[in-house]
Amino acid sequence: MMISQFFVLSQRGDNIVFRDYRTEVPKGSTETFFRKVKFWKEDGNAEAPPIFNVDGVNYFHVKVVGLYFVATTRVNVSPSLVLELLQRIARVIKDYLGVLNEDSFRKNFVLVYELLDEVIDFGYVQTTSTEVLKSYVFNEPILIAPARLQPIDPAAIFNQGAKRMPGTAVTKSVVANDPSGRRREEIFVDIIEKISVTFSSSGYILTSEIDGTIQMKSYLSGNPEIRIALNEDLNIGRGGRSVYDYRSSSGSGVILDDCNFHESVRLDSFDSDRTLSLVPPDGEFPVMNYRMTQEFKPPFHVNTLIEEAGRLKAEVIIKIRAEFPSDIIANTIAVQMPLPNYTSRASFELEPGATGQKTDFKETSKMLEWSLKKIVGGAEHTLRAKLTFSQEFHGNLTKEAGPVSMTFTIPMYNVSKLQQVKYLQIAKKSSSYNPYRWVRYVTQANSYVARI
Repeated sequence: MMISQFFVLSQRGDNIVFRDYRTEVPKGSTETFFRKVKFWKEDGNAEAPPIFNVDGVNYFHVKVVGLYFVATTRVNVSPSLVLELLQRIARVIKDYLGVLNEDSFRKNFVLVYELLDEVIDFGYVQTTSTEVLKSYVFNEPILIAPARLQPIDPAAIFNQGAKRMPGTAVTKSVVANDPSGRRREEIFVDIIEKISVTFSSSGYILTSEIDGTIQMKSYLSGNPEIRIALNEDLNIGRGGRSVYDYRSSSGSGVILDDCNFHESVRLDSFDSDRTLSLVPPDGEFPVMNYRMTQEFKPPFHVNTLIEEAGRLKAEVIIKIRAEFPSDIIANTIAVQMPLPNYTSRASFELEPGATGQKTDFKETSKMLEWSLKKIVGGAEHTLRAKLTFSQEFHGNLTKEAGPVSMTFTIPMYNVSKLQQVKYLQIAKKSSSYNPYRWVRYVTQANSYVARI
């Protein structure tokens, strides 16, 4: 696989990092890319696709914590490989800087360029292993003070609730020590699940799927062996033996359709006691990725109704009910609904005493938007929108509006029930090791859609 350029842009289009490996793509590629991405958004469409072509140049990009990681090439390469490379570069830089944001990039540009020169040579990938790079990269990171960390950092979603942990616990560099000079020996395990659910117009679940990751971040020196024990009732594959030749999954419990493991994971005892053994590399990496279509209770129930209210008017009612316990809080909830193309105006009515909620009507894209800062488990919220049309509608309104889509994040909540991590055991005993004895969970919406 070969790429021509790699660069990182801010949300404003500022060029933060730029490396031209083969000088075969015009220097103005950063401006071309940003104009194209902005044109997509300003035209009222969804965000630009991860891959597009302009004047014979292929642009690949991923957006990580608000920053655009971009690669360009003129040759025919595997799109999935380039996108995976961009994700891995972002992960390696985060491992070294501790946190990904514009400020940390600008303060550590020398270190970032040194990393890029070792990761890619003349456009060809050499390594994306944090552990291997330690032998070749010698610049020390300039760490950002905790007070200056941006709230968009993924770690921020965990810093709430009863089980609080230090705000900088997982935003440290893998190569930096404490101010006292002593290395902090810690390891963290996260279970992150992205769910996709489609509801029918009557509220029944049509499709449901979970894409999950057991993510680990290790700050342990000496590369000790780690053992993680998962649910004993965990089964892989439906209706008989799986491709891994594990036990049959015909019984009850958590059933995963398929999964894959990091190259460092050993599965010697996984079949008998559901225990994973591994020697974790430095930095952040996925221990296990899994997919699940087993029936589960979705965290939100969404009901939508659109009714005529005259020749040029209609009313939309969107009701959201949180189906999780009251001690759990969802945040950054965003609801969108496409409206008919001839919608000229929309006025909104929220429930009495509503706080932390915003509504908007994007006239160019004909999009209804409703955002909620947080929703407590068990709560129910309703939005009423009165629509005014520029022409009389003919036919069925429900065919010209919707569906309703929803995004959210729920820290310390897990829908697959893959949460009985019995223990995390470090084979090598050391008084300096300080592993947290609990696992952090987060549920996010990958695709949450309700038909009208």
